Amino acid sequence: MTAVRQNRRVPVHQITDPDDDRIADYRALTDVELRTRWEPPHGLFIAEGELVLRRALRAGYPARSYLVDAKRVDQLADLDTGDAPVYAATQDVLQRATGFHVHRGVLASFHRRSLPTAAEVLAGARRVVILEDVNNHTNLGAIFRGAAALGVDGVLLSPSCADPLYRRSVRVSMGEVFALPYAKLDRWPAGLDEVREAGFTVLAMTPAPDAVPMQLLTPAQRARAALLLGAEGPGLTASAQAASDVRVVLPMRRGVDSLNVAAAAAVAFWELGRGDPLA
Repeated sequence: MTAVRQNRRVPVHQITDPDDDRIADYRALTDVELRTRWEPPHGLFIAEGELVLRRALRAGYPARSYLVDAKRVDQLADLDTGDAPVYAATQDVLQRATGFHVHRGVLASFHRRSLPTAAEVLAGARRVVILEDVNNHTNLGAIFRGAAALGVDGVLLSPSCADPLYRRSVRVSMGEVFALPYAKLDRWPAGLDEVREAGFTVLAMTPAPDAVPMQLLTPAQRARAALLLGAEGPGLTASAQAASDVRVVLPMRRGVDSLNVAAAAAVAFWELGRGDPLA
């Protein structure tokens, strides 16, 4: 297709066919299984919304391409898009290509970067969160956002956790998945030994009545805390709890047995960091 508009030095190309191979990165974005098979093997992820894509760029992720509502091309006018092509399409073409109404009007495909090792994440951290089997993308994104806001320095994931760079996780986190280093613990739950050897106390969150209320943790237990959380519903496995140092609980009232995992994580993050300097 011919260039139809100019975004600084970069031509913006009109897409009229949802099956155009140039926008293959954006095809069927609502199909989780397809995207899981497509994105990590191709070393890419999708950012949705102008704020999120700008945060990805600031975090140093290289853009592969941009796909925008033709009426919103000017939103990218100040970006140095480099060699990444900018494609524009009508809402109808966008919806047929992606499988949903792109109401934010801006998408971008980015190259992934190599993940750090768990040792590298731990080396630069004072407080981390470890997630076991958290495979709900909404919960994962919300946990990353809370962790970034409330003083957590890194995230470690069990092998069965969802992809933090899946579009919904990125969107729910408002791009905060780019703000925190994260790594996989390939040996599970044996990898918790590596966390402990790095000087952390592993705190396993559970609603069990015999667990230690979080506000009663000692200063030593708080000093370098690794908060361990399980999936919504089943919670932590027995083996993960057995591999932890302390089982902790958020005391509940009015007969409520537990909170959503992302909400519980945010409360626990605040509690562990309540003594931090405000500056």
